[in-house]
Amino acid sequence: MQTINLGPNGPAITQLGIGAWSWGDKLFWGYGGDYDATQVRLAFDATLDSGISFFDTAEVYGFGESESLIGQFMKETGHRPQIATKYFPLPWRFSPQSISEALTASLKRLQVEQVELYQVHQPFGFFMSQETLMNTLAEEVKNGRIKAVGVSNYPADQMREAHKLLADKGVPLAVNQVQYSLLARKIESNGILETAQGLGVTILAYSPLAQGLLTGKYTAEHVPTGARKLDRRFGKEGLRKIVPVLSLLKQLGEQYEKTPAQVALNWLIAKGVVPIPGAKNAEQARQNAGALGWSLSPEDVAELERVSSPWRTSSTRRSLK
Repeated sequence: MQTINLGPNGPAITQLGIGAWSWGDKLFWGYGGDYDATQVRLAFDATLDSGISFFDTAEVYGFGESESLIGQFMKETGHRPQIATKYFPLPWRFSPQSISEALTASLKRLQVEQVELYQVHQPFGFFMSQETLMNTLAEEVKNGRIKAVGVSNYPADQMREAHKLLADKGVPLAVNQVQYSLLARKIESNGILETAQGLGVTILAYSPLAQGLLTGKYTAEHVPTGARKLDRRFGKEGLRKIVPVLSLLKQLGEQYEKTPAQVALNWLIAKGVVPIPGAKNAEQARQNAGALGWSLSPEDVAELERVSSPWRTSSTRRSLK
């Protein structure tokens, strides 16, 4: 199984993980409608059976339900995969103690004593300085409750600041988790990717399939349910714009005997990042795993970059992720 280190000397993880945003989330994904804990448990099992052992969650996913489900599944199966979760900088959290309490609550829901990666969900420093935040996280690394520290949605300058603050405490910044896909390539032009590479920070790519757009299953006649149907990218004009990208993904899929989604994920792996697609059921989990164990040619990577170049500088709708 392909692996990659989180940061310069962090834990080695599989080069594709599973994002658990949809696990327990009713508001955006409609958990409890066409899928529930039974399907999610099967997705958990299928992910592990496929050799993937890295799960990304957060305290705000399903208001803690995502973490609780993962903790429940680990207890029931006896399997202990690698877990990444996130701290959300809420306005009433303004002291180091509030960070430690949030971590304690996440560990309790996950039913573990340590997580492989703990990330700051958003760069919001109005009520707490980045120095206080990073110093507290560095202390939790030394306390053994976190193996590696990461950030999420951080622009280049704030990532650089977080890296320095942690380095002053002898702790590396391991990760910046950002939106990245063939239809969201802005990190290549705004300095995030270049800065991360220069600092040795691993990029985790959330929404690597653009919330399903890159699977090719959505058309003007077939749009997703839930909040996504309000996203104009899923409208007729939005779907028309991505036809060239989907056509190339289909063509390459036929060439490599892979699905369009697997080709889109493999493109990210070729870029040296870790995609974390979601999986609401066992079939989606198995499909995700099919992105591993093979490689696009450099020529095919370049052609995908050419056809998706309009999304290198264009803005994308901010995700709830």
